[in-house]
Amino acid sequence: MIRKKPRYTNRKWLTGARCWAYYFTVPSWARTRNCTVEDKALGTDRDAAYDYVETVLLKQFDSWRTGGLSDLAPARGAVGTFDWLVTTFKAHKKYKDLSDGQRRNHERGFDMVANFVVKDGRRVGSLNLVGITTNMADRLLEKLGVVEEKDEDGNVVMRERKTTVNHAMKSCRRAWNVVWRAEPKIVPKDNPFSKMGLDESSTPSVDATYEQLLAFVHCCDGNMRRSIGTAAMITWEWLQREEHIFGALEASHYRPKERPDDVRIVHPKTGVEVWWPLFDPQQPGKVPLFPELMARMDEIKRNRIAGRMIVRDWKDEKEGRPIPWATGKKGDLTYLRHEVKRIIRMAGLPDNLTFTSFRHGGLTETGDADMTDREILAQSAQKSPKVLPRYVKKTMKQVANGARKRRAARTDSGQLSE
Repeated sequence: MIRKKPRYTNRKWLTGARCWAYYFTVPSWARTRNCTVEDKALGTDRDAAYDYVETVLLKQFDSWRTGGLSDLAPARGAVGTFDWLVTTFKAHKKYKDLSDGQRRNHERGFDMVANFVVKDGRRVGSLNLVGITTNMADRLLEKLGVVEEKDEDGNVVMRERKTTVNHAMKSCRRAWNVVWRAEPKIVPKDNPFSKMGLDESSTPSVDATYEQLLAFVHCCDGNMRRSIGTAAMITWEWLQREEHIFGALEASHYRPKERPDDVRIVHPKTGVEVWWPLFDPQQPGKVPLFPELMARMDEIKRNRIAGRMIVRDWKDEKEGRPIPWATGKKGDLTYLRHEVKRIIRMAGLPDNLTFTSFRHGGLTETGDADMTDREILAQSAQKSPKVLPRYVKKTMKQVANGARKRRAARTDSGQLSE
Protein backbone atom coordinates (compact mmCIF):
# COMPACT_ATOMS: atom_id res chain seq x y z
CA MET A 1 0.00 0.00 0.00
CA ILE A 2 1.42 3.38 -1.09
CA ARG A 3 1.64 5.84 1.78
CA LYS A 4 0.23 9.29 1.14
CA LYS A 5 2.73 12.12 1.37
CA PRO A 6 1.93 14.58 4.19
CA ARG A 7 1.24 18.23 3.45
CA TYR A 8 4.20 20.51 2.69
CA THR A 9 6.54 17.52 2.42
CA ASN A 10 8.88 17.25 -0.58
CA ARG A 11 11.66 14.98 -1.65
CA LYS A 12 14.92 15.44 -3.54
CA TRP A 13 17.10 12.83 -5.26
CA LEU A 14 20.64 12.75 -3.89
CA THR A 15 22.85 11.65 -6.76
CA GLY A 16 25.90 10.90 -4.65
CA ALA A 17 24.01 8.83 -2.06
CA ARG A 18 21.61 7.44 -4.69
CA CYS A 19 18.56 7.87 -2.49
CA TRP A 20 15.71 10.28 -1.79
CA ALA A 21 15.98 12.95 0.90
CA TYR A 22 12.83 14.43 2.46
CA TYR A 23 12.07 18.01 3.49
CA PHE A 24 9.28 19.91 5.20
CA THR A 25 8.76 23.30 3.54
CA VAL A 26 6.52 25.98 5.04
CA PRO A 27 4.32 27.57 2.33
CA SER A 28 5.27 31.09 1.25
CA TRP A 29 1.98 32.62 2.46
CA ALA A 30 2.67 31.36 5.98
CA ARG A 31 6.27 32.55 5.93
CA THR A 32 5.14 36.10 5.03
CA ARG A 33 2.90 36.02 8.11
CA ASN A 34 5.85 35.22 10.40
CA CYS A 35 5.03 31.53 10.88
CA THR A 36 6.88 30.17 13.91
CA VAL A 37 7.40 26.76 12.26
CA GLU A 38 10.52 26.57 10.10
CA ASP A 39 11.60 24.48 7.12
CA LYS A 40 13.27 21.24 8.16
CA ALA A 41 15.43 18.55 6.57
CA LEU A 42 14.00 15.13 7.47
CA GLY A 43 16.69 12.69 6.36
CA THR A 44 16.43 9.78 3.95
CA ASP A 45 14.11 7.42 5.86
CA ARG A 46 10.72 7.99 4.28
CA ASP A 47 8.56 6.47 7.03
CA ALA A 48 10.47 8.24 9.79
CA ALA A 49 10.20 11.52 7.88
CA TYR A 50 6.46 11.13 7.29
CA ASP A 51 5.88 10.14 10.92
CA TYR A 52 7.72 13.22 12.16
CA VAL A 53 5.77 15.52 9.84
CA GLU A 54 2.42 14.02 10.80
CA THR A 55 2.98 13.79 14.55
CA VAL A 56 5.04 16.93 15.15
CA LEU A 57 5.48 19.48 12.37
CA LEU A 58 1.93 19.56 10.99
CA LYS A 59 0.52 19.78 14.51
CA GLN A 60 2.81 22.74 15.18
CA PHE A 61 1.84 24.36 11.88
CA ASP A 62 -1.90 23.87 12.39
CA SER A 63 -1.65 25.12 15.95
CA TRP A 64 0.01 28.32 14.67
CA ARG A 65 -2.42 28.66 11.76
CA THR A 66 -5.56 28.37 13.94
CA GLY A 67 -4.24 30.11 17.00
CA GLY A 68 -4.44 26.87 18.98
CA LEU A 69 -7.98 25.90 17.92
CA SER A 70 -6.74 22.84 16.05
CA ASP A 71 -5.34 21.28 19.19
CA LEU A 72 -7.74 18.50 20.17
CA ALA A 73 -6.21 18.42 23.63
CA PRO A 74 -4.27 21.64 24.07
CA ALA A 75 -3.54 20.99 27.73
CA ARG A 76 -1.97 17.61 26.93
CA GLY A 77 -0.07 18.25 23.72
CA ALA A 78 0.53 21.95 23.13
CA VAL A 79 3.84 22.71 21.43
CA GLY A 80 6.58 23.30 23.98
CA THR A 81 4.99 21.28 26.81
CA PHE A 82 6.32 18.11 28.40
CA ASP A 83 3.58 16.09 26.67
CA TRP A 84 4.77 17.51 23.35
CA LEU A 85 8.36 16.60 24.23
CA VAL A 86 7.35 12.98 24.82
CA THR A 87 5.31 12.81 21.61
CA THR A 88 8.17 14.27 19.60
CA PHE A 89 10.66 11.85 21.11
CA LYS A 90 8.42 8.87 20.28
CA ALA A 91 8.31 9.99 16.65
CA HIS A 92 12.11 10.18 16.49
CA LYS A 93 14.20 7.45 14.87
CA LYS A 94 16.29 7.04 18.03
CA TYR A 95 13.16 5.94 19.88
CA LYS A 96 11.90 3.69 17.11
CA ASP A 97 15.25 1.91 16.96
CA LEU A 98 14.86 0.75 20.58
CA SER A 99 13.64 -2.71 21.50
CA ASP A 100 10.05 -3.22 22.66
CA GLY A 101 11.24 -3.65 26.24
CA GLN A 102 13.23 -0.43 26.18
CA ARG A 103 10.27 1.47 24.74
CA ARG A 104 7.97 0.10 27.44
CA ASN A 105 10.41 1.22 30.13
CA HIS A 106 10.47 4.71 28.64
CA GLU A 107 6.68 4.84 28.40
CA ARG A 108 6.26 3.84 32.06
CA GLY A 109 8.65 6.59 33.08
CA PHE A 110 6.98 9.23 30.90
CA ASP A 111 3.52 8.34 32.23
CA MET A 112 4.76 8.50 35.81
CA VAL A 113 6.24 11.97 35.36
CA ALA A 114 3.63 13.46 33.01
CA ASN A 115 0.67 12.43 35.19
CA PHE A 116 2.11 13.76 38.44
CA VAL A 117 -0.07 16.64 39.68
CA VAL A 118 1.66 19.72 41.11
CA LYS A 119 0.23 21.92 43.87
CA ASP A 120 -1.84 24.13 41.57
CA GLY A 121 -3.63 21.07 40.15
CA ARG A 122 -1.84 20.91 36.78
CA ARG A 123 -0.25 17.82 35.35
CA VAL A 124 3.49 17.97 34.73
CA GLY A 125 2.70 16.95 31.17
CA SER A 126 0.81 20.20 30.58
CA LEU A 127 3.66 22.38 31.85
CA ASN A 128 5.83 24.35 29.46
CA LEU A 129 9.38 23.05 29.25
CA VAL A 130 10.75 26.46 30.24
CA GLY A 131 9.03 26.08 33.61
CA ILE A 132 10.52 22.65 34.37
CA THR A 133 13.61 23.53 36.40
CA THR A 134 16.27 21.47 38.12
CA ASN A 135 14.52 22.18 41.41
CA MET A 136 11.28 20.70 40.04
CA ALA A 137 13.12 17.65 38.68
CA ASP A 138 14.65 17.04 42.11
CA ARG A 139 11.23 17.33 43.75
CA LEU A 140 9.79 14.87 41.24
CA LEU A 141 12.56 12.40 42.07
CA GLU A 142 11.75 12.75 45.77
CA LYS A 143 7.95 12.57 45.45
CA LEU A 144 7.81 9.75 42.92
CA GLY A 145 10.40 7.68 44.78
CA VAL A 146 7.87 6.71 47.46
CA VAL A 147 4.43 5.19 46.92
CA GLU A 148 1.63 4.46 49.38
CA GLU A 149 0.30 0.90 49.57
CA LYS A 150 -1.90 -1.15 51.89
CA ASP A 151 -0.61 -4.27 53.62
CA GLU A 152 -2.61 -7.42 54.28
CA ASP A 153 -4.19 -5.83 57.37
CA GLY A 154 -5.32 -2.75 55.45
CA ASN A 155 -2.70 -0.47 56.97
CA VAL A 156 -1.15 2.22 54.78
CA VAL A 157 2.57 1.64 54.33
CA MET A 158 5.19 3.54 52.35
CA ARG A 159 7.26 1.65 49.79
CA GLU A 160 10.37 2.89 48.00
CA ARG A 161 10.64 2.40 44.25
CA LYS A 162 14.13 3.72 43.69
CA THR A 163 14.96 1.72 40.57
CA THR A 164 11.67 2.62 38.86
CA VAL A 165 11.96 6.35 39.48
CA ASN A 166 15.63 6.35 38.48
CA HIS A 167 14.64 4.85 35.13
CA ALA A 168 11.91 7.49 34.78
CA MET A 169 14.39 10.34 35.31
CA LYS A 170 16.80 8.79 32.80
CA SER A 171 13.98 8.48 30.25
CA CYS A 172 13.15 12.17 30.67
CA ARG A 173 16.80 13.11 30.35
CA ARG A 174 17.15 11.10 27.15
CA ALA A 175 13.98 12.53 25.59
CA TRP A 176 15.03 16.09 26.45
CA ASN A 177 18.48 15.67 24.86
CA VAL A 178 17.13 14.08 21.67
CA VAL A 179 14.34 16.60 21.12
CA TRP A 180 16.61 19.55 21.96
CA ARG A 181 18.88 18.56 19.06
CA ALA A 182 15.85 18.35 16.76
CA GLU A 183 14.05 21.48 18.06
CA PRO A 184 16.65 23.75 19.70
CA LYS A 185 14.42 26.82 19.37
CA ILE A 186 11.64 25.20 21.39
CA VAL A 187 13.48 23.03 23.93
CA PRO A 188 15.77 24.83 26.43
CA LYS A 189 19.40 23.73 26.16
CA ASP A 190 19.81 23.20 29.91
CA ASN A 191 18.38 19.76 30.69
CA PRO A 192 16.86 19.75 34.23
CA PHE A 193 17.07 15.95 34.36
CA SER A 194 20.85 15.90 33.84
CA LYS A 195 23.38 15.55 36.66
CA MET A 196 20.72 14.63 39.20
CA GLY A 197 23.10 12.46 41.22
CA LEU A 198 20.76 9.48 41.01
CA ASP A 199 21.33 7.01 43.82
CA GLU A 200 22.26 3.76 42.09
CA SER A 201 22.53 1.83 45.35
CA SER A 202 19.22 0.06 44.77
CA THR A 203 19.11 -3.72 45.02
CA PRO A 204 21.15 -5.19 42.14
CA SER A 205 19.84 -7.90 39.90
CA VAL A 206 19.97 -11.30 41.57
CA ASP A 207 21.99 -14.12 40.02
CA ALA A 208 20.57 -17.63 40.19
CA THR A 209 22.82 -20.57 41.03
CA TYR A 210 22.97 -23.72 38.95
CA GLU A 211 21.26 -25.63 41.75
CA GLN A 212 18.41 -23.11 41.67
CA LEU A 213 18.15 -23.52 37.91
CA LEU A 214 17.80 -27.29 38.30
CA ALA A 215 15.16 -26.85 41.01
CA PHE A 216 13.21 -24.44 38.81
CA VAL A 217 13.36 -26.75 35.77
CA HIS A 218 12.29 -29.73 37.90
CA CYS A 219 9.28 -27.78 39.19
CA CYS A 220 8.36 -26.69 35.66
CA ASP A 221 8.49 -30.26 34.40
CA GLY A 222 6.25 -31.45 37.21
CA ASN A 223 3.63 -28.74 36.73
CA MET A 224 2.88 -28.75 32.99
CA ARG A 225 5.28 -25.89 32.22
CA ARG A 226 8.13 -27.86 30.64
CA SER A 227 8.52 -25.18 27.95
CA ILE A 228 9.43 -22.57 30.58
CA GLY A 229 11.99 -24.93 32.10
CA THR A 230 13.56 -25.45 28.67
CA ALA A 231 13.65 -21.68 28.15
CA ALA A 232 15.42 -21.25 31.51
CA MET A 233 18.10 -23.70 30.38
CA ILE A 234 18.47 -21.79 27.10
CA THR A 235 18.98 -18.47 28.87
CA TRP A 236 21.57 -20.10 31.19
CA GLU A 237 23.51 -22.04 28.55
CA TRP A 238 23.22 -19.73 25.54
CA LEU A 239 22.86 -16.44 27.47
CA GLN A 240 19.72 -15.49 25.55
CA ARG A 241 17.31 -12.78 26.66
CA GLU A 242 13.69 -13.71 27.23
CA GLU A 243 12.39 -11.51 24.38
CA HIS A 244 14.44 -13.56 21.91
CA ILE A 245 13.69 -16.97 23.38
CA PHE A 246 9.92 -16.44 23.40
CA GLY A 247 9.56 -13.93 20.59
CA ALA A 248 12.13 -14.78 17.90
CA LEU A 249 13.72 -18.22 18.38
CA GLU A 250 12.43 -20.41 15.55
CA ALA A 251 12.48 -24.18 15.19
CA SER A 252 14.51 -23.64 12.00
CA HIS A 253 17.27 -21.99 14.04
CA TYR A 254 18.08 -25.24 15.83
CA ARG A 255 19.98 -27.86 13.84
CA PRO A 256 18.69 -26.89 10.38
CA LYS A 257 19.39 -29.25 7.45
CA GLU A 258 22.20 -27.07 6.14
CA ARG A 259 23.88 -26.89 9.59
CA PRO A 260 22.75 -29.92 11.63
CA ASP A 261 25.46 -29.50 14.27
CA ASP A 262 24.80 -25.82 15.09
CA VAL A 263 22.23 -23.46 16.54
CA ARG A 264 21.63 -19.93 15.34
CA ILE A 265 21.80 -17.35 18.14
CA VAL A 266 20.45 -13.83 17.66
CA HIS A 267 20.92 -11.11 20.25
CA PRO A 268 18.10 -8.55 19.69
CA LYS A 269 19.65 -5.92 21.95
CA THR A 270 23.00 -5.78 20.14
CA GLY A 271 21.88 -7.01 16.72
CA VAL A 272 24.64 -9.64 16.70
CA GLU A 273 23.87 -12.97 15.02
CA VAL A 274 26.16 -15.99 15.43
CA TRP A 275 26.12 -19.76 15.01
CA TRP A 276 27.04 -21.83 18.06
CA PRO A 277 28.48 -25.35 17.74
CA LEU A 278 26.49 -28.00 19.56
CA PHE A 279 29.30 -30.59 19.61
CA ASP A 280 32.85 -30.28 20.91
CA PRO A 281 35.16 -29.96 17.86
CA GLN A 282 38.18 -31.03 19.94
CA GLN A 283 36.70 -34.38 20.96
CA PRO A 284 36.54 -37.48 18.74
CA GLY A 285 33.04 -38.34 17.66
CA LYS A 286 30.08 -36.13 18.43
CA VAL A 287 30.34 -35.14 22.09
CA PRO A 288 27.47 -32.72 22.88
CA LEU A 289 28.39 -29.45 24.57
CA PHE A 290 24.91 -29.04 26.09
CA PRO A 291 23.60 -32.60 26.54
CA GLU A 292 20.69 -31.86 28.91
CA LEU A 293 19.42 -28.90 26.90
CA MET A 294 19.93 -30.61 23.54
CA ALA A 295 17.85 -33.60 24.65
CA ARG A 296 14.93 -31.26 25.33
CA MET A 297 15.43 -29.29 22.11
CA ASP A 298 15.66 -32.48 20.02
CA GLU A 299 12.39 -33.64 21.56
CA ILE A 300 10.70 -30.38 20.48
CA LYS A 301 12.25 -30.50 17.01
CA ARG A 302 10.87 -33.99 16.34
CA ASN A 303 7.34 -32.59 16.44
CA ARG A 304 7.90 -29.09 15.08
CA ILE A 305 9.84 -28.10 11.96
CA ALA A 306 8.68 -24.49 11.70
CA GLY A 307 7.37 -21.67 13.82
CA ARG A 308 8.40 -20.62 17.32
CA MET A 309 10.61 -23.08 19.14
CA ILE A 310 9.32 -22.33 22.64
CA VAL A 311 5.52 -22.17 22.87
CA ARG A 312 3.00 -22.90 25.60
CA ASP A 313 2.47 -26.47 26.74
CA TRP A 314 -1.09 -26.57 25.44
CA LYS A 315 -2.73 -25.78 22.11
CA ASP A 316 -5.56 -23.51 21.08
CA GLU A 317 -8.76 -25.49 21.70
CA LYS A 318 -10.53 -24.28 18.55
CA GLU A 319 -7.70 -24.28 16.01
CA GLY A 320 -5.40 -26.85 17.59
CA ARG A 321 -2.33 -24.69 16.99
CA PRO A 322 0.51 -23.98 19.43
CA ILE A 323 0.06 -20.79 21.43
CA PRO A 324 3.12 -18.48 21.69
CA TRP A 325 4.12 -17.14 25.08
CA ALA A 326 4.69 -13.67 23.61
CA THR A 327 1.33 -12.07 22.82
CA GLY A 328 0.29 -9.06 20.74
CA LYS A 329 2.24 -7.20 18.09
CA LYS A 330 4.84 -6.05 20.63
CA GLY A 331 5.41 -9.51 22.08
CA ASP A 332 4.01 -8.89 25.56
CA LEU A 333 5.39 -11.32 28.16
CA THR A 334 3.31 -10.30 31.18
CA TYR A 335 1.55 -13.67 31.50
CA LEU A 336 4.84 -15.53 31.16
CA ARG A 337 6.43 -13.48 33.94
CA HIS A 338 3.49 -14.23 36.23
CA GLU A 339 3.95 -17.93 35.53
CA VAL A 340 7.71 -17.73 36.17
CA LYS A 341 7.12 -16.02 39.52
CA ARG A 342 4.45 -18.59 40.44
CA ILE A 343 6.80 -21.49 39.72
CA ILE A 344 9.69 -19.83 41.58
CA ARG A 345 7.50 -19.64 44.68
CA MET A 346 6.16 -23.17 44.15
CA ALA A 347 9.75 -24.45 43.99
CA GLY A 348 10.58 -22.71 47.28
CA LEU A 349 13.21 -20.49 45.65
CA PRO A 350 14.00 -16.91 46.77
CA ASP A 351 11.19 -14.55 45.84
CA ASN A 352 13.59 -11.99 44.33
CA LEU A 353 14.57 -14.37 41.52
CA THR A 354 13.28 -13.63 38.02
CA PHE A 355 13.72 -15.24 34.62
CA THR A 356 16.59 -12.80 33.99
CA SER A 357 18.33 -14.19 37.10
CA PHE A 358 19.07 -17.41 35.20
CA ARG A 359 20.80 -15.54 32.37
CA HIS A 360 22.85 -13.51 34.84
CA GLY A 361 23.72 -16.73 36.67
CA GLY A 362 24.99 -18.19 33.42
CA LEU A 363 27.09 -15.09 32.81
CA THR A 364 28.59 -15.27 36.29
CA GLU A 365 29.39 -18.93 35.64
CA THR A 366 31.50 -17.80 32.66
CA GLY A 367 33.60 -15.76 35.05
CA ASP A 368 33.96 -18.64 37.51
CA ALA A 369 35.06 -20.86 34.62
CA ASP A 370 38.14 -18.65 34.05
CA MET A 371 36.94 -17.60 30.61
CA THR A 372 38.74 -14.64 29.08
CA ASP A 373 36.95 -11.41 28.23
CA ARG A 374 37.11 -12.31 24.54
CA GLU A 375 35.51 -15.71 25.21
CA ILE A 376 32.75 -14.13 27.31
CA LEU A 377 32.12 -11.48 24.65
CA ALA A 378 31.89 -14.19 22.00
CA GLN A 379 29.21 -16.03 23.99
CA SER A 380 27.24 -13.08 25.34
CA ALA A 381 27.51 -10.97 22.14
CA GLN A 382 28.22 -7.86 24.20
CA LYS A 383 30.05 -5.26 22.14
CA SER A 384 32.50 -4.01 24.76
CA PRO A 385 34.31 -5.59 27.75
CA LYS A 386 33.41 -2.43 29.70
CA VAL A 387 29.89 -3.78 30.28
CA LEU A 388 31.00 -7.20 31.53
CA PRO A 389 31.32 -6.20 35.23
CA ARG A 390 27.60 -5.36 35.14
CA TYR A 391 26.78 -8.99 34.31
CA VAL A 392 29.75 -11.12 35.38
CA LYS A 393 29.63 -10.64 39.14
CA LYS A 394 32.76 -10.91 41.26
CA THR A 395 32.75 -14.13 43.31
CA MET A 396 35.08 -15.62 45.91
CA LYS A 397 36.23 -18.20 43.35
CA GLN A 398 37.26 -15.46 40.92
CA VAL A 399 39.17 -13.63 43.66
CA ALA A 400 40.94 -16.86 44.66
CA ASN A 401 41.75 -17.67 41.04
CA GLY A 402 43.22 -14.19 40.60
CA ALA A 403 45.40 -14.57 43.70
CA ARG A 404 46.54 -18.00 42.55
CA LYS A 405 47.54 -16.69 39.11
CA ARG A 406 49.44 -13.73 40.63
CA ARG A 407 51.36 -16.03 42.97
CA ALA A 408 52.17 -18.37 40.09
CA ALA A 409 53.53 -15.41 38.11
CA ARG A 410 55.82 -14.46 40.99
CA THR A 411 57.09 -18.03 41.24
CA ASP A 412 57.81 -18.17 37.51
CA SER A 413 59.81 -14.93 37.71
CA GLY A 414 61.76 -16.08 40.77
CA GLN A 415 60.39 -13.30 43.02
CA LEU A 416 58.72 -15.53 45.59
CA SER A 417 60.86 -16.27 48.65
CA GLU A 418 60.76 -19.79 50.05
